[in-house]
Amino acid sequence: MAESVHRRWSSRGAFLLATAGAAVGLGNVWRFPFLAGENGGAAFVLIYLAFAFLIGVPVITAELALGRMGHRSPLGSVKTIIREQDAQPAWQAIGVISLLVPFLGFTYYSIVAGWSLHYTIEAARNAFNGMGADDSQRLFQDLATSPGLTLFLQGVVIGLTAVVVGSGLHRGIERATKIMMPSLVVIMLVMVVYNVFAADIGAALTFLFAPDFSQLTRTSLLLALGQAFFSVGVGVGFMMTYGAYLPREISVPQAAFVIGAVDTLIALLAGLVIFPIVFASNLSPAEGPGLVFITMPIAFGSMNLGHVIGVLFFLLLSLAAYTTTLGMLEPIVSYLEERWQASRRVLAAAAGVAIWVVGFLPALSDNVLAGVKPLGFIGAVSEMSFFEVFDFLTASVLLPVNALLIALFAGWIIASDALRRELAFKRNVYFTLWQVLMRYAAPIAVLLILISGLIG
Repeated sequence: MAESVHRRWSSRGAFLLATAGAAVGLGNVWRFPFLAGENGGAAFVLIYLAFAFLIGVPVITAELALGRMGHRSPLGSVKTIIREQDAQPAWQAIGVISLLVPFLGFTYYSIVAGWSLHYTIEAARNAFNGMGADDSQRLFQDLATSPGLTLFLQGVVIGLTAVVVGSGLHRGIERATKIMMPSLVVIMLVMVVYNVFAADIGAALTFLFAPDFSQLTRTSLLLALGQAFFSVGVGVGFMMTYGAYLPREISVPQAAFVIGAVDTLIALLAGLVIFPIVFASNLSPAEGPGLVFITMPIAFGSMNLGHVIGVLFFLLLSLAAYTTTLGMLEPIVSYLEERWQASRRVLAAAAGVAIWVVGFLPALSDNVLAGVKPLGFIGAVSEMSFFEVFDFLTASVLLPVNALLIALFAGWIIASDALRRELAFKRNVYFTLWQVLMRYAAPIAVLLILISGLIG
């Protein structure tokens, strides 16, 4: 059998650090703040929190349980469960999508992670000093339109990820996340403390925690629901993979709750890192996706200790991205181990090369392939670049479809007794509540996300 089938996490702490690290990423530090900024702040945050714990955490509970029931890669685990439950082979789609999502997601996620690395270096060079809006826009455009630099940075991110994943569960992923996750939290806390004394922490607290529900729209609710899924990593494949390495003595529901809590805490801390600086610099919190790469350098260029804080911020962003890329590559390598007799290093390197080659398309979409619209014959997505198409297919189509299938599979197909034993809730009422969420609430929520993504 493959090494991944036999390996188990060395401890509960190692598992939680690795899994929370995979969930914590650009979705928390980059996507959550700009969505909160665009959608009224605190009201959006409260709705996001409700969705994360009422729907997101129950679904990742299901993913972890499926992984531990199958003890293999997502596809291997689903095949095993189908055989044991005498279910229809069509449910193997869950395993296939759980490999396709991290593969496609990594191709363009690595680009943004590469930008984070580049900005860390730029901050260390004090390149943001005195930077204005035009200079910041030009810096980002120069990076995005440089094919050589973009591909190099993308390759560095993929290569570093392959090195760690190729080193195995204990010597690779566990060892790396034991260093990176505490470092990420320490950097965030240092920046929050700095903001208490040097930035406008009061305005940020009001913005994030004093809700004005009149700011909410139907679109805001759907975005909050989508962010809850995107942030905790529902349907991406790493929860099922990491669950396959989970010892029996660790409670799946408790682990899922801790992962959701840590992920949410990091997102809120990211808001307290970013918004005090934004408000103190008289910038708008509703800057959209450019909040991190265009707006923040302007703020760093004009504030006290901006040089140091800029380095810490983009190092934080890089660490958050890197812990997620480990979770994206591991499901693929786990599957390859079950198919071919080769070392993890070789398989991780092969997977990394394949991801990088396919990733040329989104990486070159702002330069060499600028103006190319791959789906120009489909009206709703006819104007999308390769980067946007990859993002749309992964985040707006495959991910919610997979989350829907997982909820239906766990809620309706797997025998209740098997799941009751696997989850081992302390009270039957908790299992009943979880099953209701799987059967009804989660599918309805996912369908809303899917429909909004397709018609949006």
